[in-house]
Amino acid sequence: MSFRFELEHTEGSARSGVIHTDRGVVETPAFIPIGTQGTVKSIEPRELEEIGVQIILGNTYHLSLRPGEGVLRKAGGLHRFSGWNRPILTDSGGFQIFSLAGLREVTEDGVRFQSHLDGSTHFFSPERVIELQRVIGADIIMVLDECISYSSGYGEVERSVNHTLRWAERSKKTFLDLPAIYEHS
Repeated sequence: MSFRFELEHTEGSARSGVIHTDRGVVETPAFIPIGTQGTVKSIEPRELEEIGVQIILGNTYHLSLRPGEGVLRKAGGLHRFSGWNRPILTDSGGFQIFSLAGLREVTEDGVRFQSHLDGSTHFFSPERVIELQRVIGADIIMVLDECISYSSGYGEVERSVNHTLRWAERSKKTFLDLPAIYEHS
């Protein structure tokens, strides 16, 4: 898998560039339509391509529940499952740590979620999230991060940032140790 960022222009602290992936390029800054479960609602992949969309965003937490890891693995990843042949970025599910606060428990090891769909429990460690994103076949992946409320105090923010940094170190090690699952066509 090839991946690189090419810086094209800077002005003050702003920058623009091009992300190169095996499935295409993404000019930045970019608008990324949300396809939480692998599809942008009410719009076909062909229509997204026609209007110039370069990349979509999927969510690891939601994709792991629906359609599920087994379905994605059998399909050969989210690109083949959804019919989207351009780059996909996947969020780690970290936002769900915030949005599903009443249905989760965060520890140093990861986060245990109670599914908002059927009440089943699912454990997401930093390592597991990287593994899931490899099954999804995402071109750009995010590490598990602990999203907290904007009204959190300094101590809570510091604790959360340090927690996320430790998770990022574990995620990087897992990413470097795992082989690619799918060949890109």
